[in-house]
Amino acid sequence: MILTMVLLVAPTAPAAAAQDMRAAAQEAARQRKELLNRATLEKQTAQTQAQKSRETIFQDKKALNLAIAQKRKENLALAKKNRHIQTKIKTLTSREAKLRATLADMDAVVKELAGFVRISAKDLDTLISHSLRSAIIKGRAEAIQPLVNADKFPAMEDIRTMKDLVMDEILASGQVQIQQANIIDQTGKEVTARCLVLGNFTAAYELNNKVGFLLFSDQSQQLFALSKPPSLVMQKAIKRYMNGEADAVPMDVSKGGAMRQLTHKLSLLEQIPKGGVVVWPILAIALLALLIILERVVFLIRKRLDGTRFMKELKQLMVRQEWEGCDRLFAAHKTKPLARSLAAGMEFRTLKRADMENALQEAILREIPPLERFLSTLGMLAAIAPLMGLLGTVTGMINTFHVITFYGTSDPRMMSGGISEALVTTMLGLCVAIPIMLCHTLLSRQVETMIATMEEKAVALVNAVFILGNREC
Repeated sequence: MILTMVLLVAPTAPAAAAQDMRAAAQEAARQRKELLNRATLEKQTAQTQAQKSRETIFQDKKALNLAIAQKRKENLALAKKNRHIQTKIKTLTSREAKLRATLADMDAVVKELAGFVRISAKDLDTLISHSLRSAIIKGRAEAIQPLVNADKFPAMEDIRTMKDLVMDEILASGQVQIQQANIIDQTGKEVTARCLVLGNFTAAYELNNKVGFLLFSDQSQQLFALSKPPSLVMQKAIKRYMNGEADAVPMDVSKGGAMRQLTHKLSLLEQIPKGGVVVWPILAIALLALLIILERVVFLIRKRLDGTRFMKELKQLMVRQEWEGCDRLFAAHKTKPLARSLAAGMEFRTLKRADMENALQEAILREIPPLERFLSTLGMLAAIAPLMGLLGTVTGMINTFHVITFYGTSDPRMMSGGISEALVTTMLGLCVAIPIMLCHTLLSRQVETMIATMEEKAVALVNAVFILGNREC
């Protein structure tokens, strides 16, 4: 830069320029020297610093090499340790897998056992809730409710509790107990009564001289008196057993199923109104047949006569030729068909045998219509009654099919009216017809017997008259 300035000034002032150039050259030499010195100093400083840096680097390199060697050594140790750890990890992993498998198996067994215990607890809870003893001993199943609700893991104490409850229920199912207990009577009030509990099947009560069966409700855990009392025979049997006077008692092994049928069982009088209009003609037939049967029974009883004894007395009088005594004997039994028919024949004892036999036959034929009166009517009623029942069956089924036509078969209760009418009329018709037929048969046999007796004694009378009189036919 200085040389450039000297060259620019030189053309205008050569001398001064030369002097200035020298000065400038000196100054430049001086400056160059200073620069060289400075550069040399800086170089020396830089070399010193470089030397120091090199020494530091060498020292650091050595230290690093030592550190690297140490680290390599440590790395080798760590690698060896890592290999050992990896081997150990593999061993532990394998062992962990085996333990997990074993744990899974054990967990499955435990869960299965716990589930089985809970299922058993639920079954036991259901058993106890349906037990008659639960109405007498309250809160029997509270101890197993945590197991039923899965709020608690089963413990041995819980299993022992379940075992005790099961054993208690087993023992109770074979016991007969009589004790005071709260029941719901037929009016819906809770009262205290003397109760008989037969195992886990049947319960009965005695309250204010009233005896009946008890039903158990598993919802309310209460004993309810059966709405309909049992028969008097059952009531006496229950009362005698509760008082220790009998060794046997009626028992419902269906746990209330058979006793519930008692409340729904209808007597014949309760079923009759369900038969519809046809029931009343059938009842009229039954009433008319009953009147006829009573009239015939009374009539035949009044007309009955011991033919053997009567003939014995008559023959004794005939042997002694006491004809007036014979007339008195006939007069004493003038209301009896046998006596009247024989008396009619006795009036012709002086005639020929054929005439006397004809007179007796005529008298017997005259007595037959009163004896057989109303028997044909009774037979007709016996034939009409089942036909009327069949008519009721047909009308009931027609009503049922009408209901099916309009409402379908979704509700069986809507069809039960027609079916009940059909079955009740058939049942009532048969119930009326069978006794009528039986009575008609018995009365007919009695009439036939009386007619046969009259014919037999008529022949005996003819024989006696002609043999005792030594007459020829």
